[in-house]
Amino acid sequence: MHIVLLSGGSGKRLWPLSNEIRSRQFIKIFKNPEGEYESMVQRVYRQIKSVDPDADITVATAKTQVPAIHSQLGENAGLCVEPCRRDTFPAMALAGAWLHEIKGVGKEETVIFCPVDPFVELDYFRAIKELEKEVSKREENLFLLGIKPSYPSEKYGYILPEDKNRVSRVALFHEKPDARTAQNYIDRNGLWNGGVFAFRLQYVLDKAHELIDFSDYEDLYDKYETLEKISFDYAVAEKEKSCAVLCFEGEWKDLGTWNTLTEAMEESSVGKATFNEKCENVHVVNELDVPVLCMGLKDVVVSASPEGILVSDKEQSSYILPFVNEMDQQVMFAEKSWGSFRVMDIEDGSMTIKVTLNPGRSMNYHSHEHRDEVWTVISGEGRTIVDGMEQPVHPGDVITMQAGCRHTIIADTELKVIEVQLGKEISVHDKRKYELED
Repeated sequence: MHIVLLSGGSGKRLWPLSNEIRSRQFIKIFKNPEGEYESMVQRVYRQIKSVDPDADITVATAKTQVPAIHSQLGENAGLCVEPCRRDTFPAMALAGAWLHEIKGVGKEETVIFCPVDPFVELDYFRAIKELEKEVSKREENLFLLGIKPSYPSEKYGYILPEDKNRVSRVALFHEKPDARTAQNYIDRNGLWNGGVFAFRLQYVLDKAHELIDFSDYEDLYDKYETLEKISFDYAVAEKEKSCAVLCFEGEWKDLGTWNTLTEAMEESSVGKATFNEKCENVHVVNELDVPVLCMGLKDVVVSASPEGILVSDKEQSSYILPFVNEMDQQVMFAEKSWGSFRVMDIEDGSMTIKVTLNPGRSMNYHSHEHRDEVWTVISGEGRTIVDGMEQPVHPGDVITMQAGCRHTIIADTELKVIEVQLGKEISVHDKRKYELED
């Protein structure tokens, strides 16, 4: 099974845990079978492999998300990287070209595209595998997975099938309706459009060439920034006359808001939190190493991270986006391919960061033009290379790098470092990378 997980969106609706770099699919608040916390992308990846161990999984993602995916899924995860964010049609066109030209997937092979972040159980991916079989035995061009609605939602598009069979031709698509119209769709056997599309690879390649002027994958990649932002639904699905839908009746949740996310949490809190006996339906996600005390609250979500603190009525938390869009703040936490960093303090002329490197990983060999850096090792064992000179480092060691100095740090065990940046122009763009000579 060739499956492409679409993971291009930003994550501002779950502020303060998510930001432009760290989208909702990377937040670790779900328990895996071993009782450890995992993110949505890790959960979905694990579920696919449970249903089909031989599944060929590609993550179509924005360039800014690559370090987080490498950190959570490993360096060998299949990635089709978008140079910038566009909507689902350009993303699927680029992924289709990448699968065929770079990965060598045949044009007659079935490919399934689905969102990276639905909260589902294994029966959802069994249905997707069933959808794959329908592509090979039916004559329709495009196949969708329709979700049996649990209520008349105004947030989702609807698919109206021609009959009540488990697999039916599609009669009509309808965009997000009001509640009364949604109930009318449900009464007519309407299904939620869950954003899952299956077809032979040839289909998406033909649609891409029909709607975009490009010659091959490299050409499409180079002009990607100029492409119109348009969804696959608008560009292709709603215009397709030969289309079928498979009805899925299992659990499916779109965890796009704090309200829906807390419904899927197995525990009332992640991180340090205390509730008194008067609290009802209160959830806390606390990434700070400080206690959070909740007293007498009802239907409230509390979230604390280096980005900020949210205290909100659960229903009102759905309207967070306009307020977050007005905030102009530096990213305070991010996962990288080598580990993670957390900004601890910002002053005029300095920034203090806690850096955690995973065992066996290292930063790029790099330099900065406008700032000095001081590293203080607080735990773990590793090595630094400064202007070509390698030396071991241990807790308590201090390493000083002047502007222009080439440097990196390598973790032999998990390595934690306090990094102090000093300079008048501290910027993420002030970085020059080099090849590290053997």
